[in-house]
Amino acid sequence: MTQDPNQAQRRHWLGVLAQAAPAELEAHLSRHALPALQWLRRPETGLMMVRGRAGGTGGQFNLGEVSVTRCAVQDDDGRLGVGYVRGRVARHAELVALFDLLLQDDRRRADLLPTVIAPLAERQRAARDVASAQAAATRVNFFTLARGD
Repeated sequence: MTQDPNQAQRRHWLGVLAQAAPAELEAHLSRHALPALQWLRRPETGLMMVRGRAGGTGGQFNLGEVSVTRCAVQDDDGRLGVGYVRGRVARHAELVALFDLLLQDDRRRADLLPTVIAPLAERQRAARDVASAQAAATRVNFFTLARGD
C-alpha cells in the first residue's frame, strides 16, 4: 500500500510536534501570525489503551491506559488542524493543532519545515541517540560455553 507523500509528511510533523516541549512550541508560535480560526474542539483529556508485544514480535496484549489530550481547529479556508498529545497538557494539544493548521498552508509550510520542524526533529533524534547509547553501554551479552565431554 502506497502512502500519499503529503500524508506521510503530515504524519511526520504531527509526531515531532507531539513530542516537542510546549515551551519550545510557544516560542516558535510567537513569531507567526495566526489566521482567523474557529475551535471545533477545545482541548479535552481522555484515556487510550496502549498495546504491547512480548519481545517486540509476539502476540499483542493490552499493556494499560495512557492519558491523551486532543483538540481541533479550523481556519476560514476550511483547513483542519488537529492536536493529539500524551498527557494532560491542554496548551500542548492546542499548539500542535495550531502548527498543524499553519503547516497545511503551502506558503507557511515552506518557512516552518526548515525553521521549526527540522530543528525539533534533529534535537529529538539526538536525544534518542544519547538514550540508546546509554542503554547499549549497560547491555550484557550472555553466551553458553560448550563443554568438551
